[in-house]
Amino acid sequence: MSKKIIYVDMDNVLVDFKSGIKKLDDKTQKEYIGRLDEAPGIFAQMEPFDNAIDSIRILSQKYDLYILSTAPWLNPSAWIDKLEWIQKHFGKETTSLFYKRLIISHHKNLNIGDFLIDDRPNNGAENFSGKWLHFGSEKFPNWDMVTKYLMK
Repeated sequence: MSKKIIYVDMDNVLVDFKSGIKKLDDKTQKEYIGRLDEAPGIFAQMEPFDNAIDSIRILSQKYDLYILSTAPWLNPSAWIDKLEWIQKHFGKETTSLFYKRLIISHHKNLNIGDFLIDDRPNNGAENFSGKWLHFGSEKFPNWDMVTKYLMK
């Protein structure tokens, strides 16, 4: 029997976007005010959310996991930064958890799977064919609750 598929968003789900903003210098923060996601290199500087890495490792025992993220169209460095972040936190070896399992899309609803863990309904998340787990919501406020729900 094959494992069920989970797609995991990155920004404000796996990674704490605000932690990347804090690492930008004042000049860059002013230059990109109102569009900080376009600041070059910001995505590589973000820290993982509490318990995100451990929760992913637990879920990988039961599920087939993929990262499904959107990158800002006007920030080409974001595309490579996201890959580098994954390699930093999960490894880049062929045996690593997310080796060739990063999907960048502005249309998440086109992916077929059982669950999508995402913090916003944008980019097709609310129209995902499986179950959307609204990360940061009352039901799924953090990784502990997501893991508890999915491992029951």
